Amino acid sequence: MWAVKVPVNIHGNTKNGCNNFFIVRKSLVKMCSTKRQSFQLTPIKSQIEPLPIMVNGCTGKMGRAVLEASISAGLQPVSVCFSGPEDAGKTVEAGGKEITVHGPSDRENILSSVFEEHPNLIVVDYTVPAAVNDNAELYSKVGVPFVMGTTGGDREKLYKTVSDSKVYAVISPQMGKQVVAFLAAMEIMAEQFPGAFSGYSLQVMESHQASKLDTSGTAKAVISCFEKLGVSFNMDEVQLIRDPVQQVEMVGVPEEYLLGHAFHMYHLTSPDGTVSFEFQHNVCGRSIYAEGTVDAILFLAKKVKLKEEKRIYDMIDVLREGNMR
Repeated sequence: MWAVKVPVNIHGNTKNGCNNFFIVRKSLVKMCSTKRQSFQLTPIKSQIEPLPIMVNGCTGKMGRAVLEASISAGLQPVSVCFSGPEDAGKTVEAGGKEITVHGPSDRENILSSVFEEHPNLIVVDYTVPAAVNDNAELYSKVGVPFVMGTTGGDREKLYKTVSDSKVYAVISPQMGKQVVAFLAAMEIMAEQFPGAFSGYSLQVMESHQASKLDTSGTAKAVISCFEKLGVSFNMDEVQLIRDPVQQVEMVGVPEEYLLGHAFHMYHLTSPDGTVSFEFQHNVCGRSIYAEGTVDAILFLAKKVKLKEEKRIYDMIDVLREGNMR
């Protein structure tokens, strides 16, 4: 980066001498002027150290999207990451850097070594539901701050593990900022108007790419709000659409987003069938989640830097911070 130093006469003195100053990014640099003044190009060293991150699961589509968004935001991926045994030994190229993928073996030593080398490291987890609890135990044991975007696993055990370890973490089954804002509104409604939909029946349909094996965490959270509002619903009744033909013909998913989308519909009907409400949010692609994850990384890094409370934060906390890009 270069800055142009432009002479500014502070005192209105046009004579030779040392009354001319140069303003460079709010800094005053005093210099002696000569009869022939000229512009000067001076290299400026960045005052911001790149924030190191480890994106575990970056061999997957969501992890890759987060990796690319992080690099675009100026974050610096370290040279290693973790994934499943099937990806061990692979190399991922991103931002002109090669990242070596390690499997389950010797993860603690590797992570401890990287954390020692990069004490301001933030780990990001976009692996698979089956790995959630083991990964959280590893991060908690090493003491590294982490952002968990992976859904599934034993969530109660997850929260207990992390809470007991007193480590910095952002854990959220939903990283899309705008979707989180909608969830927050639902929670406020459920808290302030409990029983408002008593007796109503609920139908829930959610469509995701075929590779998503579990029920959406977002759907579960919204259903929980409706239950507080007086609706009786069994989680097994959620209609999971994973067939591409149904997704196009019945749900209306654009074909180019069959491999990456999230369409949700919640339909409420009154006991006598005369009143109905419908809530719907459709997301194509992964950019909304990737950008939200970057905000979560920056949020957590700030908490660590300011030595604020070591605890589990969520995307509501990130939203309330108000410093999203």
